[in-house]
Amino acid sequence: MTQRTHGTAAGPGAADGTGPAVVRQQPPRGEFHDVAGRRFLLHRSGTGGPAVVLLAGAGMIGLDYLNLHDRVAAFATCVVYDRGGTGWSAPAPLPRTASDVTAELHDLLRTAGVPGPYLLVGHSLGAAYARHFAHRFPADTAGLLLLDPFHEDMYSQAPPEVREKLELMKKAELPEATQEQIDRSREVLARHFAAWPPDVREALAEYHLVAWRTGWEEDGNLHTVVADELRQARELPDVPLVVLTAMGVDPTQAQLWSEATVREMNTAKLGLHARLAASVPRGTHRVLDDAGHGWLHEERPDAVLGAIGELLRDASR
Repeated sequence: MTQRTHGTAAGPGAADGTGPAVVRQQPPRGEFHDVAGRRFLLHRSGTGGPAVVLLAGAGMIGLDYLNLHDRVAAFATCVVYDRGGTGWSAPAPLPRTASDVTAELHDLLRTAGVPGPYLLVGHSLGAAYARHFAHRFPADTAGLLLLDPFHEDMYSQAPPEVREKLELMKKAELPEATQEQIDRSREVLARHFAAWPPDVREALAEYHLVAWRTGWEEDGNLHTVVADELRQARELPDVPLVVLTAMGVDPTQAQLWSEATVREMNTAKLGLHARLAASVPRGTHRVLDDAGHGWLHEERPDAVLGAIGELLRDASR
């Protein structure tokens, strides 16, 4: 069961495993912070705690969640950022371990002066990192919202045809994009980001045209190294947890799998997510039948915002 479902475009990009070179020198939102001699982009808005920290899915970056960030910032402190090797942050070899990513985030939040504990909102691969952060830094974790999260048993639960295709995909070299693909992707991105502010919309489209390989590279150790890190971690702390499961079929998934295959994967995913929610005393599992994996935060912002508000109230008690 793959999580390689976030690509928004097919375009030219770096393939050296260090993350893409960002085409704009200055990001449209956020500030840079130096952590251990490396530069990271972080955008913070709103007031009040616990601070809500959004962790992007594979191939996605902080500003892909700007609309959600701005809505949350109306009632709480909210943070989006680019992890190493993605977006406007420092290059880093990809894929990375969850240990490296969570240590980096912990240091970045402290350097940026964002006080803990944090309500971590992780999407897909970002949800795996959010769980690992909670394992490592329980005192800095106020709650968890996992948006269609990766689960360490997804591969073993996947249909045989999915496992076979994943093995083939691991060995495949990604081809260079044609000009026709680039032009078509630019049109798709323009429609997709139409609801973002104009300066952010243009920057995101430009970034994703260059960085389309990043999701593939970030997911390279997902079912092996990252899955093992989650299996070997201690139990989650006793904090409020909400798991949202997206049962729809989004366009990127449709490029990889048939609708029947996606439905079969979703059924297996549903059971894993229910088990994850039941692993803590204050865990809740909710199912979104009308949202797909890649952009559920845009398709069902009401469900995501409702869960964030609920978790903040629970954490404050």
